[in-house]
Amino acid sequence: MHTAKERFLKYVTIDTQSDPNSPTCPSTEKQKNLGRLLVEELLAMGISDAHLDDHGYVYATIPSNSDKKVPVICFCSHMDTSPDCSGEGVKPIVHPKYKGQDLVLPDDSSVVIRMKDHPDLKDQIGNDIITASGTTLLGADNKAGVAAIMDAAHTLIHNAKIKHGKIRILFTPDEEIGRGVDKVDIKKLGAKFGYTIDGETAGSIENETFSADGAVVTIFGVSAHPGFAKGQMENALKIASRIVAKFPDKLSPEHTEGKQGFIHPVHIEGNIEKATIKLILRDFSEAGLKRHGKTLQRIVDAVLKPFPNSKAEVKIYEQYRNMNKVLRRYPQVVDYAVEALKRAGFSQPKLSSIRGGTDGSRLSFMGLPCPNIFAGEHAFHSKQEWVSVQDMEKAAETMVQLAQVWEEKS
Repeated sequence: MHTAKERFLKYVTIDTQSDPNSPTCPSTEKQKNLGRLLVEELLAMGISDAHLDDHGYVYATIPSNSDKKVPVICFCSHMDTSPDCSGEGVKPIVHPKYKGQDLVLPDDSSVVIRMKDHPDLKDQIGNDIITASGTTLLGADNKAGVAAIMDAAHTLIHNAKIKHGKIRILFTPDEEIGRGVDKVDIKKLGAKFGYTIDGETAGSIENETFSADGAVVTIFGVSAHPGFAKGQMENALKIASRIVAKFPDKLSPEHTEGKQGFIHPVHIEGNIEKATIKLILRDFSEAGLKRHGKTLQRIVDAVLKPFPNSKAEVKIYEQYRNMNKVLRRYPQVVDYAVEALKRAGFSQPKLSSIRGGTDGSRLSFMGLPCPNIFAGEHAFHSKQEWVSVQDMEKAAETMVQLAQVWEEKS
């Protein structure tokens, strides 16, 4: 019996929104509320070492029931939801046996989920769709993954006939703000290979991500009384605005797709004397990422030329790198996942690249090669977010099959 639906409906009602402006880990204490519940449920299953650490990470172990020496694998999902849309007071709604109709969300009838806007709904006819009520996100990113892992754990613990090696479970905070593995204890985790359960379309596995840098441009202008500013004032806010206006459309997220990278301003603030622009740079190759950094610097330098008494600093810092650089050294990690997807009923598993990152992006470079398996979440970070019950169950089934593949091939 699958348990993903009931677990998911409970998890999404717990507000776990992370906060990029908080210096703590976790960035919000409320993330621990879900962590504590997950520990209680894992202990009730019989997983005796389940615990929540001071940083908001949940660790647990499903012991091996195999006589073989099987590499330890880890299943990982994040507990936080995006700061981009409210996650407080989520009211999940189950739309049973979806027939292709528009889903009008009751608390705000202007929020409508239409098949023409969400083409993956074409594959959901007859399935049970879960949405929020129209005023919040749903939290399927990544509570669908959390529920699927818990469902898989329940199956593995209660069915001794399913042979598997030792499996580690990891639930992380703060993934949505890029700090999901900042405090992971890799030695304590003790896994050889891992899988994040944080992907979109059922039957897909992502073995490649963006490489990512962050950037901060700080403009130092010249302040003067506006009544006597002629020939003196150099307004840092106006300079910042000119810089943003110079970014070419071909390098913006709203005009790119596939393997195209971008330069994306995400925050601007300041006053006449000082202004800052925060940006993210993305590309699938590190060479492309460096080009974006040079483009940014060129734009800043060009805009500053008419302002001789002002200056600007451009600081670029690493966020994460394309996990494929690590995964290609361990082909079995992806190959076994593909085999598990086939056994779970997906005749043509889809290998894809994600225009973003997961905890696995950084975990891979921390010594835990970690591709991303679907959880069924769609339209993340928005009031139109949705997931199907059957996709979550298939994600759980895929993990159960994957545990068996590792055991068989060891």
